[in-house]
Amino acid sequence: MIVIETERLYLRELVNDDLESLELVLSDPESMQYYPEPFNRKQVEGWIQWNIENYKKYSHGLWAVVLKEGNQFIGDCGITMQNIDEERLPEIGFHIIKDFWNKGYATEAARACMQYAFTTLNFPAIYSYTTIENIPSQKVAEKIGMKKYKEFDKNGVKQLAQVAYNPSI
Repeated sequence: MIVIETERLYLRELVNDDLESLELVLSDPESMQYYPEPFNRKQVEGWIQWNIENYKKYSHGLWAVVLKEGNQFIGDCGITMQNIDEERLPEIGFHIIKDFWNKGYATEAARACMQYAFTTLNFPAIYSYTTIENIPSQKVAEKIGMKKYKEFDKNGVKQLAQVAYNPSI
């Protein structure tokens, strides 16, 4: 099911058949350098199931990011509920296959997710958090209008949270 459409992309619910495509990004050491470790196949399967459960529970989760041209899966992006310094908050996250980096796809998908968070889900604010070293993801958050919210520790690793507020609320 297509959830969001942009100029070059559509975002749809992840399905079990996305396993091999999603594994290209989630098991890649460079793509996952800011995670404790790349995912193995079982963890990617669990990731898909977690998102399917999120769709049912929250009406959102991480969605497959697909290029309209060629109908090619390039990663995931969406909204999940995350613990940010002991607050349960809606967060935009994304993982884009390395071959598609630096083409604006993460920014385009994240911006669309932010609009969805504000207009469809009516969240008063949307957040993003990364390890303090993950400058590329922080730049995506800045490009869609997020500002620094706070720094905090998670599992002994310094994190930066960014926020954008719903202009309609």
